[in-house]
Amino acid sequence: MKTLSLIVAAAALLPLAACNQPSAQDRANATAMNEAVAANEAAAVAPLPPVVRADKSFRCKDNSLAFVTFFEGDTQAVVKDKQDGPATVLTAAKAGDPLTATGGWSMTGDEKAIMLTRPGKGAVSCHV
Repeated sequence: MKTLSLIVAAAALLPLAACNQPSAQDRANATAMNEAVAANEAAAVAPLPPVVRADKSFRCKDNSLAFVTFFEGDTQAVVKDKQDGPATVLTAAKAGDPLTATGGWSMTGDEKAIMLTRPGKGAVSCHV
């Protein structure tokens, strides 16, 4: 008699056990959520762009102008020949090295004075 009542109880609970199974949509949503979390974690370790330290305009010895944005870390600067002109990003492997870009760009110096080499032109000193 005990065995029969256990079988009846197990048979009664069997349909309820199936109710708690996640649907295919629930599994797909959980997978998408896990992928989104993984992508966010991967993005969190990506380095942030450097912080702007100073924007300066320089008058050069050849009477030209140079507009330079300096960034923290001294490994990147943006140079423009005209205030609203195209920007060239100059970079260096480490602080203290000359900042360079393809095409013949090179720059050394700081927010007060720079030595700038532009494509097709020689080096020229510039000051604030």
